[in-house]
Amino acid sequence: MLWAGLWRGVLTRAWRTQSSPKVIVQIVVAGARIFGRAFAAAGKQAIQNAKYRPPGAGGADVAGVGNATSGSLTDRLTREHRMTADEARLILNVKKEDTVERIVQNYEHLFKANSPPEKAPPKPAQGKAALPSYSHYLQSKVVRAKERLEAELKADLAEETAPPPPPSDSPTSSPPSS
Repeated sequence: MLWAGLWRGVLTRAWRTQSSPKVIVQIVVAGARIFGRAFAAAGKQAIQNAKYRPPGAGGADVAGVGNATSGSLTDRLTREHRMTADEARLILNVKKEDTVERIVQNYEHLFKANSPPEKAPPKPAQGKAALPSYSHYLQSKVVRAKERLEAELKADLAEETAPPPPPSDSPTSSPPSS
């Protein structure tokens, strides 16, 4: 309603006292001012919205990568691969106790399912757009999930085959001598 009243006031004042070309120019200038202010306000609001992060929002840390702050091997792998082992298992549809063969089998199936076709797909009927039957994004997530689980398996194997630390010759908790 405010806009209508503003325009009505501009038009009535302009028609009473001035010629047509001058009135048209004033209307255009007034409209440009109004739209300019509206765009400036919208821009300020967009900037505020972009900066705002509500508490507890997932955002880019959905996988829990930001929580991997300790120096443990699992946290280091999570930070390197930007994916937790649980997320990788969900993507590949495997359980923690599944074998390496099952992981590779699911990986190959998902990789092929999300690969582009080797030959060009048939043309769709006229007027209909062809939807891609593959996804580069999903394919890359499948590859990253496999890499994450492979890194976890290698780390577990290295941990199991590592020799135990040598016993120390001097006791570490000896009472102080006086």
